[in-house]
Amino acid sequence: MNTIIVGTDGSDQSLNAVAWAAEEAVRRGLPLRIVHAEAEWLYDTPVDPRIGLVREWLLTGGKDLLEKAVAAARERAPGIAVDTETVSGQVAHVLLEKAADAAMIVLGGHGVGTATGLLLGSTTLQVVTHARIPAVVVRDLEPAERREIAVGVDASPVSEPAIAFAFEEAALRRARLRAVHVWSHPAPRGPGVMQPLVYDPQIVAEEKLRLVQQSLATWRDKFPDVEVVFDIEHGRPVRILADASAHADLLVVGSRGRGGFTGLLLGSVSHALLHHAHCPLAVVRTAG
Repeated sequence: MNTIIVGTDGSDQSLNAVAWAAEEAVRRGLPLRIVHAEAEWLYDTPVDPRIGLVREWLLTGGKDLLEKAVAAARERAPGIAVDTETVSGQVAHVLLEKAADAAMIVLGGHGVGTATGLLLGSTTLQVVTHARIPAVVVRDLEPAERREIAVGVDASPVSEPAIAFAFEEAALRRARLRAVHVWSHPAPRGPGVMQPLVYDPQIVAEEKLRLVQQSLATWRDKFPDVEVVFDIEHGRPVRILADASAHADLLVVGSRGRGGFTGLLLGSVSHALLHHAHCPLAVVRTAG
């Protein structure tokens, strides 16, 4: 847990990820490792000399893009401790393997129509879904800091890892933490108890706020210097979380759980946020 891993494929999106990861590594006092995955056939001995020329050209290109990535990291964070690694294999598998003992893995976000987008689409979704450490997806880098971290909270134990990570980020950045809770209907009060057909949204919102405040009480005691504000919203999780991300430096969500909206985060919500979040997105998986 003493390294930040970032994948690069030479695209602009992956270079944004490298720059973000470099700043994060300095913030946490950790070294940065830039990983580039190449097809396994590039390391086979070619029979056809023409294939050999293509192989050498691609391998040289891999070295060049790693040098470019290191330059981007050092430009963003001068003096950073950074190393590189080229590995062969399926990209998602390689990145997950390299991140097994890391503190965090960072990926480039979605870029429409990029020919080099090895870190995008299904690969990003695979890594985000299966990483046992926080996975951060970076699309664009904002020129100005907003000094706010937004976190999705469902007031249940399954969101604890995301909350812990969000508080840590807020403390490191000396930023405000915005706890966002999204509800679509009142929760039943016990087994076998039906949801009311008619309810007062204001009363429901007040009850939700109380539960969210209780779920954050321990973390507020642990991080007393972090200012916390609460957003209790009724509506669609993707839209509300995306709106919150427009005013944040980082949006943090959980990746597992049942009940509330976190049960959706391995599917439509997380996938949508990969495309619609206005800031880097951190997905923190619940253990188990």
